[in-house]
Amino acid sequence: MFNKRGSKLKLYFVIFVFIIYTFPSMASAHPYSASFTTIQFLENETRFEFSIDALSIIELQEDIDTNENNVLEMNEIEDDQDHLVEFLTHTVILDKNNEQQEPEVLDIKIVKKENKDFLTISLTYPAYQPGDTITINDGLYFNDTDTNYVNLLTATYTGGSSQAALQGDNRSWTILLSEDQQEQQAGDETIPDKDSDETGETTEPKPTKTSSSWLSFFKLGMSHILTGYDHLLFLFALLLRKQTFRQYAMIITSFTIAHSITLSLAVLGILDLPSRFVESFIALSIIYVAVENIVKKDVNHRWALTFVFGLIHGLGFANILQEMNLQKSHLASALVSFNIGIEVVQLVIVLLLLPILAYMHKLAVSQKLIKYGSMAIILLGAYWLFERLFL
Repeated sequence: MFNKRGSKLKLYFVIFVFIIYTFPSMASAHPYSASFTTIQFLENETRFEFSIDALSIIELQEDIDTNENNVLEMNEIEDDQDHLVEFLTHTVILDKNNEQQEPEVLDIKIVKKENKDFLTISLTYPAYQPGDTITINDGLYFNDTDTNYVNLLTATYTGGSSQAALQGDNRSWTILLSEDQQEQQAGDETIPDKDSDETGETTEPKPTKTSSSWLSFFKLGMSHILTGYDHLLFLFALLLRKQTFRQYAMIITSFTIAHSITLSLAVLGILDLPSRFVESFIALSIIYVAVENIVKKDVNHRWALTFVFGLIHGLGFANILQEMNLQKSHLASALVSFNIGIEVVQLVIVLLLLPILAYMHKLAVSQKLIKYGSMAIILLGAYWLFERLFL
């Protein structure tokens, strides 16, 4: 008997080690490589600020982390500043009429957002004139087909603003500067300029977007849930026990309503909790549901538990949009399309899981599979909890 138990313990340990070392990206809530671009078209100059998470810089510039502590430090940036500036300004490029523009560097520094370090470079370009076509091309990670890199862009100009998420194969954002509001493409949302005359013409240039903000945020929502391994594991833990279709439907509905509420409140700036607390509580929710799968006989009212935990998960979804600081004029559209992207992927995953779970529940060993599966979920949830609290 002891040998059997000893063998099982060894097996669980091997599985746990395999998960941790084979899927290192799963050790983070949202293993995004994220950057934020802000461009301001002013009368006398064009200001350009680009921020990217420090770990991506270490990954992209292998020799920059000279002390190999996996932390980007200012002395390391200063030692390699010329090369780093050249790399960034020739990879994230601003074109005017298909000609690459060379900026003036104002500042380069490390900025902390929540518990993450970001490298921020501030640049200035000449002012642009009506009739100019301005394009931003982002070539970071472009040859990496498995990348989850996303560049969240905000452009502001006289009378309006626009946002986009550059990701995947869609890494370009273009505007056409024009003086006439009527030249704008159908579907673009612009706030009339205060200096406009009664005919609708304006003395300042206006941009016309050639990329779809709605679609880019929809794709961002899809990508966010697909790489949100903790959210997916929480959902899987909720569905693992045998339940009726009605109970499954109530769980999914509760989770959707709950995280939509807090996602909206967080992005609107009404509700804000520390990232470390949110991510730790998400890990704890995974552990709790998995333990419940093992010890609780009745899970008929799991929808209520799902709603409570779903409120916290919504705050986790909101992190990337909060950092983008969306303009109010585009906030509703971005928020809705981002959330729809999450829900579409979530629904597809559930529809794929349910037949597999239904088949598993018919097997004679289904209870053992639920038990061992829940134990594996507990181990991974405990790893995340420890990492988020102490590392």
